[in-house]
Amino acid sequence: MKKIITAIILIVILAGLVILINQTKSTAPHQEENNNVVENNDTNEEETDQKNDDTNKETSNTPVDIHGKLSVKETNIVDKNGEIMQLKGISTHGLQWCPQYVTKDTFKFMRDEWGINVIRLAMYTDPNVGYTKELHNTVKMGIDYATELGLYVIVDWHILSDGNPNTYKDEAIEFFKEITTQYKDNENIIYEICNEPNGNVTWSRDIKPYAEDVIKEIRKIDKDSIIICGTPTWSQDIDVVAKDRIEGYDNIMYALHFYAATHTDWLRNKAKQAIDSKLPIFVSEFGICDASGNGGIDYNQSEEWIKFLNENNISWVMWNLSNKQETSAIILSSCNKTTSWTLDELSAAGKWFVEALKK
Repeated sequence: MKKIITAIILIVILAGLVILINQTKSTAPHQEENNNVVENNDTNEEETDQKNDDTNKETSNTPVDIHGKLSVKETNIVDKNGEIMQLKGISTHGLQWCPQYVTKDTFKFMRDEWGINVIRLAMYTDPNVGYTKELHNTVKMGIDYATELGLYVIVDWHILSDGNPNTYKDEAIEFFKEITTQYKDNENIIYEICNEPNGNVTWSRDIKPYAEDVIKEIRKIDKDSIIICGTPTWSQDIDVVAKDRIEGYDNIMYALHFYAATHTDWLRNKAKQAIDSKLPIFVSEFGICDASGNGGIDYNQSEEWIKFLNENNISWVMWNLSNKQETSAIILSSCNKTTSWTLDELSAAGKWFVEALKK
């Protein structure tokens, strides 16, 4: 009898052990899953923190973050603290031809690796060379990317083949109303209202009245952002403008454009006279070749020009961000990349530009 009772007790104990082992096996995977959840949560938090760090790097200590809203004081651009600010950067080619360079990665690379603080968005205004209202969206994309990256951005109504800015004045007013309505609170925006008036066009008869009409409409919405006005003869005759300025508005500047192999001492002398008369100048386009955007590079005159601009705190923007097969394009025509270029993928003008940004 005792043996039977002992056997029963042993059977009960063994059965209990089996149940306990099975329970342990069934709960172990759940414990492992819970551990994985904790680990995954930690990983997700690390990824989120990394993304936040990357975002902060994009927007902290950027040109706009440091300098804020710009204004004009005598001949200088000054920042939010009243300190003199010089903008240096690059212009796109015509957005209808080269929209592929309007990307956040493109702008970010040039900001971080080359040190640009401004990008110019060149929208040609003549329908005969590709202007359509759809290009407004490309401009807005460019403004948005520049804003996200803390870069200043010039919105360029790029008069060229149309010559007289009054040809499409109604369209210009409509465009700038659209842009100012959307971006009036941006600290980084600059308006360029007529790139290069040319042909049978004068300052007093054509350009100044046009500018006054466009500026009036801009100022109804955006009260104080900098406005650049083109000048006669492809934005060279700033001496004429110096004697007959636009009155009644603050933060107005005047465009001076040059191509170093064509425009030499004589144009620098005009610029010097304009500065002496307290005319605020912005070189919103220049090249180091001839005025066609092609031909040979004049390195000596290019160095004279950049020295002059830097000594006088004149902001400058080089033409052009593209791989077009012409001297003024900063990317080799054989390179289709839109960012992260090596020096070997830059043209001679591009290599010069990268070095000029360091001066």
